[in-house]
Order: sequence, then C-alpha cells, then structure tokens
Amino acid sequence: MDNYLKIESLHKSYNNIEAVKNISFSIKKNEIIGLLGPNGCGKTTTIGMILGLLKPTSGKILLNNKDIEKNRIETLKKINFISPYVELPKKLTVKENLIVYGKLYGVKDINLKIDYLCDKLRLDEIIYSITGELSSGQKNRVSLAKAIINDPMLLLLDEPTASLDPETGDFVRTFIENYQNEKGNSILLASHNMSEVERLCSSVLMMKNGSIIDYGEPNKLILKHGRKNLEEVFLKLTRKNEF
Repeated sequence: MDNYLKIESLHKSYNNIEAVKNISFSIKKNEIIGLLGPNGCGKTTTIGMILGLLKPTSGKILLNNKDIEKNRIETLKKINFISPYVELPKKLTVKENLIVYGKLYGVKDINLKIDYLCDKLRLDEIIYSITGELSSGQKNRVSLAKAIINDPMLLLLDEPTASLDPETGDFVRTFIENYQNEKGNSILLASHNMSEVERLCSSVLMMKNGSIIDYGEPNKLILKHGRKNLEEVFLKLTRKNEF
C-alpha cells in the first residue's frame, strides 16, 4: 500500500526550545496509527503542523506525495480533525455549525450529508439545539460530525474520547472503526487511553521530549519490552531516564 501521509525530518523550535525534533514516519491508506506520549512531548505540535496551523522549522509533510506547504489549498481540503481543546461556535445550533463547516469545505448536497451524519452519529434529537448547551458526549458527537463532513482522506484524532463516559466512548470507538472500514482513509490517533489504542491502531509511535523513541505494532511492543500491556510499555518508555 502507498503511504498517504509521509513526515520527513519534521522539526519545530520556539526560541531555541525544540518542541519536535526531526521526526519521520508515514501512514498508509486504510491504516490507523497511534501517537502516544506524555503531556508536552510534542504530539499536539506535530498535529498542528500537519493541519497547517503551525509552520515547521524544517522538514516536509507530504500528503499523497504532495508537499502540504506548496499545495495548501488542495491538500488541506482532504484533512480534518477532532480535539477536545477546540470547541465549535457555542451560539450556533448543531445544524448551523454543520452547514458553516460544510460550506467551508465546499461540501456538495450539504443537507444530504447532514442527514447521513445524523443517522450515523445519533444527532437527530439535538440537531436544532444550541451547541453550547449540549453535554460533553453530545458535543463530542457533533465535533466528530464536523471532522468527517468533508470525507477526509486523512483524519487527525486528538484525544477523541477524553472525559466521555464508557458507553459514549465505546460508541465513538465503534464509529471510528466502522467509518474507517467504510471509507478506507488514513487516521492518526493521539490518545492516553491505552486500551483504545490497542483496539484501533495497527501500529504505535511513542514520543518523548519531541522525539520518536519507539515504533511498532502494539503486541510486538508489549513483547519487546517484556510488559503485560501497552500501558506498562508506555510507563516504561516515558518515565524519567528510561528508554
């Protein structure tokens, strides 16, 4: 399979502080890769550069073999994301939000797309509700609808189930699995939920202090480091002075 996303020697510095240090990795079509690491390790900065929100100090980001920096309008139309740290406009209704984002991405037949999203993400009962008045679980489903409104070929998920109750979290994970199987897109998942990562991801990138310190399939990483599960591997790799 071809690599849909390719990161080459990506580096980001802020006033001589290195947030991301020459990392390289790729994601194939129809593949979910996990991005793990402690807070402040560079995960969100990496996602910000892929989204075009941050300019890399050096390195390249290639989407379907095209440099994002040189083909921003074309490539960014094929990307979308979800993050608990980015809220949708609170005073708009759910439908108004989806219409606005649909138009931003040039989605055709927006009402048909909203009907599809309502069916897939159980939005019918809240479609005319004010977004700012929704519960955390409801807001999460609306954000997920926004994230797939343009059928992105690259979907970036930053803590997609953070602070959700177990039932809603399982619903979101099941939706991600089914959607990815249906669309065959590429997904980068940043999460602190190790069971979620083991369930969804074919391979995992472990980051620490801006660098990728290990990479591999979850079960192989567990075996390699002599641990019982991915959480124990994470703790071993990210604790101070341990690699």
